[in-house]
Amino acid sequence: MASLTLPKHSIPSLLPNQTLNPRHSLFSRNLPVISNSSQSQFYGLKVSYSSSLSVPSSSSSSVKGSIFAKVNKGSAPQSFTLKDQDGKNVSLSNFKGKPTVVYFYPADESPGCTKQACAFRDSYEEFKKAGAQVVGISGDDPSSHKAFAKKFRLPYTLLSDEGNKVRKDWRVPSDLFGTLPGRQTYVLDKNGVVQLIYNNQFQPEKHIDETLKLLQSL
Repeated sequence: MASLTLPKHSIPSLLPNQTLNPRHSLFSRNLPVISNSSQSQFYGLKVSYSSSLSVPSSSSSSVKGSIFAKVNKGSAPQSFTLKDQDGKNVSLSNFKGKPTVVYFYPADESPGCTKQACAFRDSYEEFKKAGAQVVGISGDDPSSHKAFAKKFRLPYTLLSDEGNKVRKDWRVPSDLFGTLPGRQTYVLDKNGVVQLIYNNQFQPEKHIDETLKLLQSL
């Protein structure tokens, strides 16, 4: 009977290449998923992934969830203390007892921010009728805020979040791949609980419309 002779290298030489070299394994297909952070960069946040090569099927949903503000609707943000346009220390807790509109904006005197600030100014009497207070926050220093408030006759408080610590703590999303600080408005009720979070970078007047709509319904 004829016998079948296999080359000595055929099976042993294939097994190591199939099982030990990760470059030829299915794990290499996961690497683009792990390194892809374009979505997190759009919101200006750093998303940390596990060093493990195994990516859970729910990873995409967890990344999406991380883009939302740390301060959520129904939560009561911890108080913070920042300097206002006059250089005085002001705490968030100082506003407790009345509804408070806290809006984060990119910078003093930029076109969109000026339009937004003046829209809050023009509707300020309506906010007062609703019993609400208005507080604007950006990374500009108190002297910049003072000049901004004086130039455009802003009747409300501007707080200086130098270093953007509060912005980062609240996880206010950024725009344009993280290069532009986000424009986000929070409405807190008299107990300091968030009732509305509104984000719209390119239609600053909408912040006033949405905010007043909620305040007038409370």
